[in-house]
Amino acid sequence: MLTRRALRLRRRLERLIGIAASEGNALVPFRNGDAIFAAMLGAIRDAEHTVDMMTFVYWRGDIARDFAEALAERARAGVRVRLLLDGFGSRLIEQGQLDMMSEAGVKVAWFRKPLHLSPFKQNHRCHRKVLVVDETTAFTGGVGIAEEWCGDARNEHEWRDTHVRLRGPAVDGLAAAFAQNWAECHTDLFDEHDRFVDHPPEGDAVVQVVRGSASYGWQDMQTLFRVMLESAEERVRVCTAYFAPDTYFVELLCAAARRGVTVEILLPGPHTDKRVCQLAGQYHYEELTDCGVKIYQYQPTMMHAKVMTVDNVASLIGSTNFNRRSLDHDEEVMLAVLDPELTGTLDSHFEDDLRQSQLIRPDRWKRRAWTQRAREAAVVPIRRYL
Repeated sequence: MLTRRALRLRRRLERLIGIAASEGNALVPFRNGDAIFAAMLGAIRDAEHTVDMMTFVYWRGDIARDFAEALAERARAGVRVRLLLDGFGSRLIEQGQLDMMSEAGVKVAWFRKPLHLSPFKQNHRCHRKVLVVDETTAFTGGVGIAEEWCGDARNEHEWRDTHVRLRGPAVDGLAAAFAQNWAECHTDLFDEHDRFVDHPPEGDAVVQVVRGSASYGWQDMQTLFRVMLESAEERVRVCTAYFAPDTYFVELLCAAARRGVTVEILLPGPHTDKRVCQLAGQYHYEELTDCGVKIYQYQPTMMHAKVMTVDNVASLIGSTNFNRRSLDHDEEVMLAVLDPELTGTLDSHFEDDLRQSQLIRPDRWKRRAWTQRAREAAVVPIRRYL
């Protein structure tokens, strides 16, 4: 049973985004590659009818081969297997793996290969990470298929990330996210393997699936972030791999802090894989910390999770970063979840991560070197693409 606060947030999200939330969902969060990949591969290997998978990153290494072999094996067994790869993010995939999957019957499609695009579409990528198995079990979150995500964030070579497994009616929303991008790349949208099953209740979570797509003007993903920030009464926690907001969202964060909300932002530290994007975010640190926003930098490895929690009752998890690229330019998907149990688990993960992070102290940040300030200023002209 949702509390009054959760019900109010649900209605705000439904009315302002125009997407109905569904009841009866069950979510299980997984932290880091060892747990995430085991759950995803297990679901693929148990598939009996369909496997639909899309990813931005599909690179090289043992884990890439594990996924290719699992998908190929299911296709040989008669399961309909579709794999959608971003034309830029997955360009490093090994040709031998592609050949193996295609020969086994996996339908592989590419989303907007750069050489085949007009210049106007080059910047708009498919950043969604979705796996849907037998129309009943789905996964989404931050991981790509690459060695960087393997392990348990024990050192700088094992990235920190979060994924969730979803069962229940909201699976249809993630399936639709896959179908939307598949339809652009392939002639067959569905076939005899699709059963279009009903979903019995699996749990108590209320879930809204929000898709972001490149377009001009205000987007649903921006509305989602805005509603969450403006609805917060006690605490907002943001974990993101790439933090490069525009001035509007910087002001939303500051406004929340000024009205007494505890605002905490957890970002990559010394092991970021995109230093330019980090500089774009650091350009705003002084303004944010002056407002009372607490910013932490994760020390052990690259922080790649995309999670937001609000007031112990609501959470966001998916592929969207807190940057202009995710909010303006890329295909993204996010779960808005009203479930105190999931939110509590994600909050506990956040607190664990804070113990391995460094707080940005306003007085010390104001005294940063002029060279650091110059680097921050240098990326301002390109921050809308970061």
